[in-house]
Amino acid sequence: MHLDYKCNLGTAPVHGGHGKIYLVADNRILVISYGNIGTSEPEAEVFFGPGPGHVAEAEIIGLSVSTLGSTIYINVKNRGLFAYQSRGHLLWSVEPVLYQFGYRQGCRKNLTNCYFASVPLLDHCEGSIYISNTEGELYCLSVRSRYFRWIQDFSSLDKNFTITLGNNGHLYVTVPAKALVLALDVFSGNVLWQRSIGPLSKVDSAPVVDSNGWISIGSLDGFLYSFSPTGVLKKFSRMNAENSIIQVGPFLDCSGFAIYSSQIEMEGKISHTIGEYTVVSAIQPKAALFTMLVPATGSIYWSESYPGHVSTLFSKSDLSQFVMNEEILLAFLAASKIGTPLQCRTIGQKLASSCSQERTKLVSVYTGNERAIVLFLLFESALLLILIGLVRFCCTFWAKEKLKDQGLGSFLDNRSSLPLNQL
Repeated sequence: MHLDYKCNLGTAPVHGGHGKIYLVADNRILVISYGNIGTSEPEAEVFFGPGPGHVAEAEIIGLSVSTLGSTIYINVKNRGLFAYQSRGHLLWSVEPVLYQFGYRQGCRKNLTNCYFASVPLLDHCEGSIYISNTEGELYCLSVRSRYFRWIQDFSSLDKNFTITLGNNGHLYVTVPAKALVLALDVFSGNVLWQRSIGPLSKVDSAPVVDSNGWISIGSLDGFLYSFSPTGVLKKFSRMNAENSIIQVGPFLDCSGFAIYSSQIEMEGKISHTIGEYTVVSAIQPKAALFTMLVPATGSIYWSESYPGHVSTLFSKSDLSQFVMNEEILLAFLAASKIGTPLQCRTIGQKLASSCSQERTKLVSVYTGNERAIVLFLLFESALLLILIGLVRFCCTFWAKEKLKDQGLGSFLDNRSSLPLNQL
């Protein structure tokens, strides 16, 4: 369909459920209602922003849609995060700074030009929103209100990082400038582990997390880095890593357990270090290898090279009519389910599986010898009983001595010596 607005190429359309798609165009958010394909023409209208003929001055950084709660979350530069119902009613809004109980939360080091800078990331399992600001702080908010659950400051590493939602109660932060991946606890924001990876190709490089909880990201050093939920590393390379690079992030297959990745063989590659940074230079690509694998087991289900069988596959499809790049090819492979023997799962099934893995586990506060701890507790209890007995004895003895000092002792002795018949 034809729109009277210019779409923002840096922001992908978002599926909103119930036959609706939301997209950013000319600093507006348009909602396209497509109904039943083939039976009715799709309709487009402005959901957020001024109508036709008016200038939209506010820059929209990103949006997310909760299909469960029918809520749209919009990040507007220098204005804050807005939560709208699908009918257009404003639920709440919040800026990156809140004053609660006399304390300032957010933008702790710098208030000037501090605003939310990332696309809001929804956690349907925990009912949370994750978003970062321009000063390197990561926020966790409740989806129901303008309430900060926690704020974590990563400015000591870098102010630019990407956020990836995991499972098992994990949230992942990737710092491309430092080539670091950090795993966070979604309940507290505390860092669970931190690992180094190879140099990344883009400042917005982000990994993917499969249904086994493994996080995977490609590097310019030619390796695919995969980490288990506890931080155990596996490195994969199907070509000679010295002459190859991985510059595009992997894609999940339809089951959620496997990933599609690509490795590019270069005619020449040189790596050198400048301070804390690694710079990779290459001449031109010679070939590409596309692979489908399961990081948790290392099993490879499919692998083809380009040029080769993959090139003939693409030439017979509609993709031959478009200018292609590596990322589009990977997305096409993942969507077409090429080479997968795994059973595809729906978004609802994947979400249910992910949420079931986030059940809180009881953690023992004792990590030493349990028998020694029990004996120590028994000894401590016995000592406490002895102290209670001593205190009671001292109180009784002190009361008797006080009676003697008041001359009541002789009175009681004389009273007891009186004959009974005198009464």
